[in-house]
Amino acid sequence: MYPKLSINLKKLEDNLNAVAAITKRGGCSLMIVTKGLCADHEMVKMIAANENVDFVADSRVKNIATFADVVRGAGKKTVLLRIPMHCEVADVIKHVDLSFNSELSTIRLLNEEAGKAGKKHDILLMIDMGDLREGIFFKNEDLIFGAVEEILAMENINLYGIGVNLTCYGAIIPKYDNLNGLVEIGRKIEDKFGIKLSMISGGNSSSIYLIDKGELPEGINNLRLGEAFILGNDTAYETKLPGTVDDTLILKAQIVELKEKPSLPIGEVGVDAFGEKPYYEDRGIMQRAIIAIGKQDADLGSMTPCDERIEIMGGSSDHIILDVTKCAGDYKVGDVVEFKLGYGGLLKAATSAYVEREYVR
Repeated sequence: MYPKLSINLKKLEDNLNAVAAITKRGGCSLMIVTKGLCADHEMVKMIAANENVDFVADSRVKNIATFADVVRGAGKKTVLLRIPMHCEVADVIKHVDLSFNSELSTIRLLNEEAGKAGKKHDILLMIDMGDLREGIFFKNEDLIFGAVEEILAMENINLYGIGVNLTCYGAIIPKYDNLNGLVEIGRKIEDKFGIKLSMISGGNSSSIYLIDKGELPEGINNLRLGEAFILGNDTAYETKLPGTVDDTLILKAQIVELKEKPSLPIGEVGVDAFGEKPYYEDRGIMQRAIIAIGKQDADLGSMTPCDERIEIMGGSSDHIILDVTKCAGDYKVGDVVEFKLGYGGLLKAATSAYVEREYVR
C-alpha cells in the first residue's frame, strides 16, 4: 500500500558507522537520536546492537517506552532530550536513565518520584549558551551554581553532567568560543563543588563539523546525532558528512490522476485550504500528475523527486500536484513516484499514521 516510507537499514547503519568514526576522532561518546523516525522499531534494534553507540535518545517519553527494554538489554542508557513535563515525571523515572533538565521544580519532582521507585536518576543540567531555547542562561552563574548546589543535596538525583543545545531555535552555530564557554562553566562547577562531571554534551548534528576542523574544545565529550546519522547532514552549514549518503529513506507515492491542464487556475484567486494565497506562473498547458499524499502527511518544501524531470507544483491536505511534462509519457496512473526527504519531510512522513513502512536490508 502507498504512500510508503522505504527505510534502508543497511545505509542507515553505514551512516551510523561513518558519524561514529568522526565522533571517536573528537574523543566524544555517541548519543544517537531516534525521534526523526519516531523511534522506528527496526532502526532502534540496529542502533542498540551497534557497538559504537553509547546512548539512545528521543524527545518523547512515549517513544522511549517502546524501546527501553531493547536499549537497556544491549547495555546502553536511554535518554530524554526534551526537558520533562511535570505530568510525565513518573514515566520518566520508569523508562529514562538520563534526562535533560533546566527547572528545579521539575528536578525536585524527579527526585521525589525516583525515591518512591528506589532509584537514582541521572540528569544533565542544560545551559543556554545564547540560542535561547532551554537551559539556565550562561551569564547567570549564580543561578547555575545555586541549581547545582540544590541538585547535589538531592538523595535520588545524580548530576551526570551539563549540556547545551544550539541551532534548533535561534540558529546559533556552534563555535569554539560558545562551546568552550560551556566547558569553562563545567570546570567552575567541578572546582567549586569538588565533583567530576561525567558528561559535557556539546550539542547535536550542528556541532559535528568542528571535529575535523580541529575546533571542538577539549572537554566536550559527547555529541547527540540524529539528522547527521539519518540523512548524513552537518546541520550547521548543510554540508554532507564524509562517508554518508542522503537516500537512506525514500518516500513513495502513487499517481491517481494524470491529465493535461493549464498551469493557471481559472477564476478569482482566494486562499487555499490552509488560509494562504498561492501564486501561479503561467507556463502554458502542462502534463500534471496528482499523487495520493498531501500536506497532512508530507512537507512539500522538504521533498525532492528522485526523477529530476519532475517538479512539485503544490498541494492540498490530501494531494500533491506534480509537473511531469518533461517526462515524455514515462508515467501512467498507478505508477509510483519516489522522493528523497529533508528533515522536515522525514518528520512529517514518519509521524503520519497513513504512511506505510517497508525495510531494505
